Amino acid sequence: MTGKRPIELGLLYSRSGGYSLLAEACRSGAAAAIAQVNADPSIDLAFLPVERDPGGDLDRYAPLCEDLLRNTGTRHILGCVTSSSRKEVIPVLEKLGGTLWYALPYEGFEASDHVVYTHACPNQHLLPLLDWALPAHGARAYLTGSNYIWGWEMNRLARERITATGGEVVGERCLPLGSTEVGRILEEIKATRPAFILNNLVGPSSYEFLARMHRLAATDPDFAPSRRPILSCNLTEAELPAIGPAAEGLVSAGPYFRGAAAGGFGSSPEAAAHAAVMELARLLNGRPGAEALALPALLDRVPGPGMIDRTTHHTALPVMIARVEGGIFRPVKTLPALPGDPYLARDRTPVAAPQLRVVS
Repeated sequence: MTGKRPIELGLLYSRSGGYSLLAEACRSGAAAAIAQVNADPSIDLAFLPVERDPGGDLDRYAPLCEDLLRNTGTRHILGCVTSSSRKEVIPVLEKLGGTLWYALPYEGFEASDHVVYTHACPNQHLLPLLDWALPAHGARAYLTGSNYIWGWEMNRLARERITATGGEVVGERCLPLGSTEVGRILEEIKATRPAFILNNLVGPSSYEFLARMHRLAATDPDFAPSRRPILSCNLTEAELPAIGPAAEGLVSAGPYFRGAAAGGFGSSPEAAAHAAVMELARLLNGRPGAEALALPALLDRVPGPGMIDRTTHHTALPVMIARVEGGIFRPVKTLPALPGDPYLARDRTPVAAPQLRVVS
């Protein structure tokens, strides 16, 4: 690091709590990229990580983000693994002029001048997944999710896509964040027998649901994954250790799966965090003081196309649909890179008109 200018880089990930596996995947990708940047003689800067750990407590994200921006030299932060935590820190970023690099899939309908989104949004995960599943497995779907913005928005978009193409949502239920009371969901699935289940649960809720569905399939082959698959847009290799054999047959969509793409990363969050650090280094290289610029100014007048769309601050990503077979995600369909389209402005599939009725 001799002769390199030091730049503090914030890390805001929970190393405990229900989402620690995802956080550790992101930290691993960020740490590898920091080491790579610091060892590269062609890059004139060295990142000094400054870490804060919210411990899985949503109320700690905003204060710790403010601590990083007020009390250290940090202007750029890699962090948050849920949309709720991301939305907690955005007002702090706006107030204090920081930038968050977010490396997890999310539900779209956001484009902040203080956030770079290096993982997928719905036109890069949910919609391609449904477009594959509906003709492959049938048009009757059951939707479940955690009771916060990810579950609400993903199920809303799924409902619109399914009904617009002539399909039917036979049931939908959300659970409070962290709840493992999945019994009623299973009873509804057994009663409705959908063609597939879209699982937008997160963390322990999802792990318990998958375990119970695995036990159901063992006693009733009609619920085997080959007959009624469970689909997801947020489950990656990072969480397979917590799911175990219950992951078998799970179908997921994302920009990267280990063994199916270059890079050697353990999961797509790890790859997205690594890409975030490397792109930030590219933007700052040879530009002393650029770390203090607002995101739009930082992206302005940089040689080369870069990976970040200057209007939406999203990235172009490949789309892979993969199924867990033998404990490994194996691709079943791959699409070329798609630009992130958070407001679905480029998506031309018609959305079903709302069904209105007069209520007296």
